[in-house]
Amino acid sequence: MIRILLADDHEMVRIGVSAYLQTQPDMEVVGEAVNGKEAVEKALALRPDIILMDMVMPEMNGAEATAEIIKQWPEAKIVIVTSFLDDDKVYPALEAGAISYILKTSNAKRIAEAIRETLKGQTVLEPEVTSKMMQKMRSGNGRQLHDELTERELEILLLLAKGKTNQEIADDLFIALKTVKTHVSNLLSKLEVQDRTQAVIYAFKNNLVE
Repeated sequence: MIRILLADDHEMVRIGVSAYLQTQPDMEVVGEAVNGKEAVEKALALRPDIILMDMVMPEMNGAEATAEIIKQWPEAKIVIVTSFLDDDKVYPALEAGAISYILKTSNAKRIAEAIRETLKGQTVLEPEVTSKMMQKMRSGNGRQLHDELTERELEILLLLAKGKTNQEIADDLFIALKTVKTHVSNLLSKLEVQDRTQAVIYAFKNNLVE
């Protein structure tokens, strides 16, 4: 059973999303938060499998709440569910540690799918978010950390950007799962990032993904 914490300051959104998720045989909403501060408190207390996080909330916004949760609980899996695609919303949330970013205009089935995919370690991004990431920082910052990647590590980075899990990468490349994990660990170190999501962000920012 996937245990979910729902953080959103709009009661009708919480009611609607919660009602749908409760109909899913593999999902259970274990808590709700009405602001960012409460989201942090409940996330750390309940330790849910997935946190659905709104961006604009009182007391503490979604990006701030995400950063605080990740600081205290690095393994947390956070899915941003918002109405906003502004740069000042998208990048802070992802850089704070959110794994996925989807819109409230998505249908309920899409949100449920994003929850399952994120739990597997995949990054789920709206096409508009992906496009923004590809356009950002085209001029670069002068550093080319990816030049240090081996051909295999670069190949795996591109597969990560496609949302592939470690097992799927192992199957695609016909290598052992343990070998994939080693390559992922090495490329994270070389790119100076902390996790897979940040590695994917790096790939898009540096135009490594077509």
